[in-house]
Amino acid sequence: MLPHVRLIDRYLARSIAVPLIGCLILAAMLLILDKMLRLFQYVVDAGGPVSVVWRMLANLLPEYLSLGIPIGLMLGILLAFRKLALSSELDALRGIGVSYGRLLRVPYWYAVPLALINLGIVGYLQPFTEYRYENLRFDLNSGALGAAIKVGEFNQLGKRLTLRIESSEHKGTQLHGIFVESDDGKGTTVAATAEGGRFFSTDDPDKILFRLTKGRLVQESPKFSTPRTLAFETYTLPVSLPVINQFRHRGGTESDELYLHELFRIGYGGGATNEHQRQEAQARLNFRLVEVLMMFTLPLLALSLAVPPKRSSSGLGIFIAILVVVAYHKVNQYGEQMGSNGSMNPILALWVPLFLFAGMILWMYHVLAHRPGGQPIGALERFFAKLASLVRSLLPRRRIAAVAQA
Repeated sequence: MLPHVRLIDRYLARSIAVPLIGCLILAAMLLILDKMLRLFQYVVDAGGPVSVVWRMLANLLPEYLSLGIPIGLMLGILLAFRKLALSSELDALRGIGVSYGRLLRVPYWYAVPLALINLGIVGYLQPFTEYRYENLRFDLNSGALGAAIKVGEFNQLGKRLTLRIESSEHKGTQLHGIFVESDDGKGTTVAATAEGGRFFSTDDPDKILFRLTKGRLVQESPKFSTPRTLAFETYTLPVSLPVINQFRHRGGTESDELYLHELFRIGYGGGATNEHQRQEAQARLNFRLVEVLMMFTLPLLALSLAVPPKRSSSGLGIFIAILVVVAYHKVNQYGEQMGSNGSMNPILALWVPLFLFAGMILWMYHVLAHRPGGQPIGALERFFAKLASLVRSLLPRRRIAAVAQA
């Protein structure tokens, strides 16, 4: 390899790396921030600890990366080549005999490893974290995460104990202004008020102790002719914890939680228990594969849309690139749904759009690379240029008309 060609490759690699990493981080952060607010509200409403929000977001990160990596790759390459085109560096490279095919070598240095990473994410990491996310939701709803007792409300602990507190300190370990009522199921009830209290664990995982301090209690029983009252400095009340169901195993009826080889075994290896499960596994498997294979066409798409017409700095190509990738992703989601419910064969629903998408991109690249002065979206560029000039020409007339009327 010639020394100047190595320098060009290094320059392109640096030019692509900065926008690629920036777009990837920005896309992931925007998706996380959008979900974070809803998760905080969900956890607060469920009375759970705030720390579970970060654990849930960590399990959502692979899903966001699987969406952010293709967009980051495309925008990184597009912005790098757009910068070269606007600064006339691309014309200089073409002038010394560097073809578009040779320039695409560096973008594919990024595309191939990122596609393999994305395959690992959507094939194995994302299904596992999807299961962990649902597990956290289950634990939060069932109380297995140690959800905090809600202050100022009547809390039902199990079937036979009702608790209300006025205030809580030290992350719920110190309770104040307590009212508690318990029932042993045989007609004996205990109602007590206390200034403070704490929960203590025992050797029995199904029971805890609730120790009250400085209060009074009233005990009623069919054995007593009149209720008994008692003032106490400390009183220990045993509490039976409610039974918490175990979370289901990974997969089962949830195809989103199955690994690639498991989807293949169920969809095409005869491992399905019914026709719907087989169709759903086939649709999910093909959806993941086409989403990864689509990444190999993104360098061609980015280069085709990165070069604006001569004497123009239009950013229309950036808008169209994002629109095309998002629209293709939505088409794949629709094809997956059709394949899952049996309306269409998953191979036709997902692979035909991929071939059409790849064919359109190859045509756009052919126009740019092999037709003199070729511009894949030249018609759209000219249309929007005429529209912009029309708007600019109308603005002064409106101002003059407004002044004349005044």
